[in-house]
Amino acid sequence: MPYRKTIRELEKELHTNSVNGLSEKEAQKRLLENGENELLQKHTDSIWKLFVNQFKDPMVIILIFGAFLSAFLKEYIDASIILAVILMNALIGLFQEYKAEKAIDALKELSSPKAYVIRDGYIKEIDSKELVVGDVVELETGSYIPADIRLLSSKSLKVEESALTGESEAQEKDALEEYDKEILIADQKNMVFMSTFVTYGKARGIVVRCGMDTEVGKIAKMLEKTEDESTPLQKRLAHLSKVLGIISIVICMSMFSVSVLQKRDILDMLLLSISLAVAAIPEGLPAVVTIVLALGVQIMSKNKAIIRKLHAVETLGSVSVICSDKTGTLTQNKMHVESSFADGKLGQYNEELLRGFALCNDARKQGEEILGEATESALLQFSEDKGMHKADEDLSYIRVNEIPFDSIRKRMTTLHQHKQTYIAYTKGALEKVLPLCTHVFVDNRMVYLSEYEKRKILEASRSVSENAQRVLALARKVVQHPVCDHVEEGMCFIGFAGLIDPPRKEVKQAIQVCHDAGIKVVMITGDHPLTAYAIAKQLGIAKEKTEVLSGSELDKIKDEDLQEEISNYRVFARVTPQHKVRLVSAYKKQGEVVSMSGDGVNDAPALKQADIGIAMGKGSDVCKEAGDMVLADDNFATIVKAIEAGRSIYLNIQKAILYLLSCNLGEIMALSLGLICMPHVVSTLSAIQILWVNMVTDAFPALALGVDPKDAYLMKEKPRDAKESLFAHGGWIFTVLNGMFIGTITLVAFRYGLQSSGAKAQTMAFMVLSLSQLFHSLNLRSRTHSIFKVGVLKNKWLILTVLFGCILQIAVCEIPIFHTLLKTVSLNLMEWGIVFGLSMSVIVINEASKWFAKE
Repeated sequence: MPYRKTIRELEKELHTNSVNGLSEKEAQKRLLENGENELLQKHTDSIWKLFVNQFKDPMVIILIFGAFLSAFLKEYIDASIILAVILMNALIGLFQEYKAEKAIDALKELSSPKAYVIRDGYIKEIDSKELVVGDVVELETGSYIPADIRLLSSKSLKVEESALTGESEAQEKDALEEYDKEILIADQKNMVFMSTFVTYGKARGIVVRCGMDTEVGKIAKMLEKTEDESTPLQKRLAHLSKVLGIISIVICMSMFSVSVLQKRDILDMLLLSISLAVAAIPEGLPAVVTIVLALGVQIMSKNKAIIRKLHAVETLGSVSVICSDKTGTLTQNKMHVESSFADGKLGQYNEELLRGFALCNDARKQGEEILGEATESALLQFSEDKGMHKADEDLSYIRVNEIPFDSIRKRMTTLHQHKQTYIAYTKGALEKVLPLCTHVFVDNRMVYLSEYEKRKILEASRSVSENAQRVLALARKVVQHPVCDHVEEGMCFIGFAGLIDPPRKEVKQAIQVCHDAGIKVVMITGDHPLTAYAIAKQLGIAKEKTEVLSGSELDKIKDEDLQEEISNYRVFARVTPQHKVRLVSAYKKQGEVVSMSGDGVNDAPALKQADIGIAMGKGSDVCKEAGDMVLADDNFATIVKAIEAGRSIYLNIQKAILYLLSCNLGEIMALSLGLICMPHVVSTLSAIQILWVNMVTDAFPALALGVDPKDAYLMKEKPRDAKESLFAHGGWIFTVLNGMFIGTITLVAFRYGLQSSGAKAQTMAFMVLSLSQLFHSLNLRSRTHSIFKVGVLKNKWLILTVLFGCILQIAVCEIPIFHTLLKTVSLNLMEWGIVFGLSMSVIVINEASKWFAKE
């Protein structure tokens, strides 16, 4: 048991070194031998099983029965055609499901937790799945723990282990704990485990178990197969398909009953009814939706927006409020010291200020590069540029203790041994550091911090903050003992630095796009209100200072009042993670759909509370686990692009749905009204023709609509209501009227063809029904704008689908072999003119309705 062994015993057993770690060569060797550090993935079905599953649909089983019935009655051609159509539909369904599976699998590779390991004596960042037993790993606040690790050292370490032990509170860990007997996992203080995360402090440890050998891996082995959860949209569509299926079966049974009363051929009408039932149900709809979602998400990921949960795509299209962090999202996250204050003067610095910023700092210099958090890196760069080198100072001022930074205290303290004394440095927000001070450092001596001196400091700070600079103050104290008790009292104020993080160039335009789209943009930051306002004003988020609310002012507002007043503010400054949760809740109570960005471990509750939690790519692993979306580039403009993509994906799915349903309704109407209104003539279409139409016009045009290019007017509309029906804004009327129109023109063609023969009538109806559906797919490019305005040729896949379908239909009508197979006859030039004229009228009537709607 690793927790019962000494470090020396573990080093010897695992053939590693706790200081330098493994060599890169040895790590790669172990990776090849033992495999990647990941839990066993859910088994995916083989292509053969996916293919077999296509035949499990009740409607397909009924159709197979119909084919065998035809064969039994020696209607071999009909039986062969039915089976061929079933096979073609199965292959199409297989393609759809396989493509969806591969697209979703590809997404799983895009958001993998990282780990900091020491190899060959150097620290490096790798994918956690590349970890091997014996690796030495560094952990800090917010780190996802990627394997089972025996701690080598720890500082104020707390770990959230609820995923493993069920304990809701973070557990304290201590590398120095020793055990001589077997104990429970929850009591192993010198161990941390895979799938848990660090909520506080830092540590270093040796990986002792990976992948399925970890404690959480053992649990995973006991889990049975679980089903992938459908998105709300997919659940609604599954319900819709069932309802439509029942309606279709009722209609088809009624149609068969009527045909029996009319004394038609029972076998023909049985096959026709079965075929119509199969064709009328949009069985490919769930697969189309899954593919469109998965492919859309893949495209978004290539544009730096990694969607972790499919439901987020649906919600993105409804976002009405974006709560964005400032640093790194609205700004470049390239902090640098713009100004400094020391010795009572702005623009000055002294040796003690440089030393304090270098020592009270977790950033480090490696070669010519400075590694660490942006603010700390800027302060270290400032010290290095002025000749104060951290590496040299660390040798003279040895860090012996510390109080880490957290979002509530807004400061950090480090304690250093220098010769025979101990010196504490505290760095943080001015309002958190200045109240700790009783003296001020001026011209290399300590003087009493009078009201005059304090006013000078505050005025200088205000001047710096008004220029969008973030103020970080520094204080120090000489103490007698290496303990942190009461060290942050009676300190001496050294000075401060003003840091600036310029706005990203593309953000201002992105914010304007949000305003045009009816989306509120809110800045939430831990910075000073003046700094936050200066940036917000530059970007067009806020116009007046009255639109800024500080965290301290927020504390004074009751929840019920906040709900009423929140719309008056666009900037929330000096806020804590707890404030973020309150703000999200207040917006949601107003009926807004809220996206919230965050990067720290304490931001996780707010991200979970939001409708869309957005984790920063450079943020903590905990945040990424809590978020619905991860920004690979931490850029606000990427959030806006993701919302636009979410709107586009939802709209394309809606297009596919309305297209399929209106076409299916047209088929039902053409056949049922033909039977009722013309009882003594041949049916409008044969069973084989119905199945053929279903194969040619359903799957591929719907898929092509699913990848329709973004609508140019998409971000000029208000956010969609999250509870809005797929058929809102006239969707049902559009579907029914177009279905009725397609059915009507099919019957007109049938009636015209009856003047020659029943075969001619069926052929003309067959051609009009299929071609009008293909042309109708072009109408779905936009229900509000002319297809000529949105661009007829912009969706190349749709154009190719329509052209291929038209060529195929002409071929089955004019090539003799198809006359026998599909019961068609050749048409003359006049008849082709009527067929194409009627078919294209579906475009004319829709274009006319769009024109009248605008008048």
